[in-house]
Amino acid sequence: MIKKNYIEIIFLISLGVASSLSLPPYNYLIINFFTFSAFFIFLFKKSKITQNKKTFFLYGWLFGFGFFLSSLYWISISLTFDQNFKFLIPIAAVLIPAFLGIFFGLVTLCFIISRPKKTVSSFFSFSLFFGIFEFIRGSILTGFPWNLIAYSFSNHLEILSITSFIGTYGFNLFCISLFTSPAVFILRDTKKDIGVCIVFLIMPLLFFMHGSSYKQKFNTSDVVSYNYKIRVIGSNISLDRFYLNIDPVSVINDLIEISEPKKDEKTIFVWPEGILPEISQKELFEYKWLFEKRFNKNHLFLIGINNQTNNKESINYFNSLSIYDHNLELLNFYNKVKLVPFGEFLPFENKLKALGLRSITNNYQSFSKGNRREIMEINREGFYIKILPLICYEIIYSGKIFTNANFDLIINISEDGWFGDSIGPKQHFTHSIFRAIESGKYLLRSANNGIAAIINPLGIIEQKVEYGKSGYIDFKETKKIQPTIFSKYGNKIFLTLILLYIFIIFSFNRINNE
Repeated sequence: MIKKNYIEIIFLISLGVASSLSLPPYNYLIINFFTFSAFFIFLFKKSKITQNKKTFFLYGWLFGFGFFLSSLYWISISLTFDQNFKFLIPIAAVLIPAFLGIFFGLVTLCFIISRPKKTVSSFFSFSLFFGIFEFIRGSILTGFPWNLIAYSFSNHLEILSITSFIGTYGFNLFCISLFTSPAVFILRDTKKDIGVCIVFLIMPLLFFMHGSSYKQKFNTSDVVSYNYKIRVIGSNISLDRFYLNIDPVSVINDLIEISEPKKDEKTIFVWPEGILPEISQKELFEYKWLFEKRFNKNHLFLIGINNQTNNKESINYFNSLSIYDHNLELLNFYNKVKLVPFGEFLPFENKLKALGLRSITNNYQSFSKGNRREIMEINREGFYIKILPLICYEIIYSGKIFTNANFDLIINISEDGWFGDSIGPKQHFTHSIFRAIESGKYLLRSANNGIAAIINPLGIIEQKVEYGKSGYIDFKETKKIQPTIFSKYGNKIFLTLILLYIFIIFSFNRINNE
């Protein structure tokens, strides 16, 4: 009996590990048809033997632990940059997957509480609970919607185009059903059950046809050319600049050289997140002498830089995207709203600081949260554009990044050096593709130690600076397209799909009872 339990533990963890290989940068999507089907078959057959709630919670937790252990190992790399955090590396490497595995455990707990009897209704219940708890995972406690199984489709853009209609969570719900559908064929109660399997296997083809039509419509849309260019910078400047007291002048000079400004070309330069060491938003003016040799009135800057405000009792620090003119006059700025726990702010800071801990990305105190995200308008001397600012981690949220779709572009700046030379930067970049498709907007991403890119509303990467490289890419023209359905209604569409699944479950249960 003990030996059997060990085999089940290894089996479930292995299924989770295998499923993680379907995610970027591996993208072995086919694996999920085996892992999710095997997981569901295991649960369904076990439900005939026992309905112990603790046991079923453990089944889901083991699957989730394996999944997150292998796909999020890189989070602990961020702890290697500070000696005070190194003792937490093994704890974080295990504790984070263990915590996130709870959400998968709640899926299987609800599954057994629903008392599955018939194959099809159990199949829809499993998908429903999985989809709901993945949404909850991305929402509570600041949310962590990283590595939804939907991201395994990141290389299949025609199919992925459906997210412009149903969003990432809606698509994630479909993916869970799709990958589990072969189990319906294996466990079928009647021949009619096969129809459910066939429907879900046909749907990717329908999504592909929709995507192909959407792509053709986009390619024939009117082109709008700007009378200026937006130059997106990708850099490979070491994070040592924060810890070794590197002169900020050398960093600024490196960025200027990468930017290659030309005085007769109207250009907006986009520099990565927090790129300038030990320089605050207002202090940048002191380095005007470095800029005045290479820049003039034809140039504007979007720079990731820290911002601080003085209160009566304390100083608040913000992670900011700031807009400057060539004289380094501050024109506008956005303070980051979604902060990274432990990275940018320390939960229970007063108590944990007493233990010698602090936030990883700065050496003074936690960043403060910005009030709200608003569209930033640039209207100055021949420049006019409306942008939606997203700083680093904010790109991972679906349906929460804007309420007003009246903007031209999404600008995302990031520092991916905290992930080290791992799969983290590739996973982070993939979220940008999904946000571009959902919003129906061009997305311009500037990254240090990551991937900089121009991504069109189809999710196609039109240009990029490869990981580990330095350089720039220019954005000069866009295409007019209609706002996406998802940009209008957001995750209300996911709620509609949830209600549809509930209706289907009740319908099948009623048919079975009759």
